[in-house]
Amino acid sequence: MTSDVTTDPRQRSRDADRTQAEILLAARDEFAEFGLGGARVDRIAERAKVNKRLIYYYFQNKEALFLAVLEAAYDDIRAAERKLHLEHLSPADAVRKLTEFTWEYYLAHPEFITLLNSENLHRARHLAQSDNVRNVNSPLIETLAGILERGRAAGVFRGGVDPVQLYVSIAALSYFYLSNNHTLSSAFGRDLLSAKAKAERISHINEVIMGYILRD
Repeated sequence: MTSDVTTDPRQRSRDADRTQAEILLAARDEFAEFGLGGARVDRIAERAKVNKRLIYYYFQNKEALFLAVLEAAYDDIRAAERKLHLEHLSPADAVRKLTEFTWEYYLAHPEFITLLNSENLHRARHLAQSDNVRNVNSPLIETLAGILERGRAAGVFRGGVDPVQLYVSIAALSYFYLSNNHTLSSAFGRDLLSAKAKAERISHINEVIMGYILRD
């Protein structure tokens, strides 16, 4: 006698995973649009097309859901970075690749920037509770440290470059420009998101980063 598929534990697990993924996606969009303070669980439930009680069942409260969204956002960018296989590129090409990837990722995922802006308003109190975020970020820094050491040993890069400081600079040169593009465009009377301006920006970022790490 065959069992009903709905009673299959594996099927229930897949359904639960799918529901949680739909909730996280809906919550990501809600938090990105309204911030933590303005986000509403009712709207998240509507976006995800689920009963609101399911959100509380899986994530307990809005604060915990926000942390889950942040963790998922970091998981996504780090997973995309791993696909670059930077360790297989020459040191200079690896840094350029990471720099260009960061710029392109932020352009393609503006919600990542707005989520981090919201968390910074709360002084990172949610991320401070997360071991997962620290664990998922550490391999990137280890990879970058290895690239810098390979470049130094080959006489391509100067020594003494801190991989954390370097990554913060790579991220900041893209992040600040994009997160503040409205005010900067208004202040300087230029469309900083035109195709020409974006091409000029990534060229400038590459020159700044490579100019810092390459030996004279």
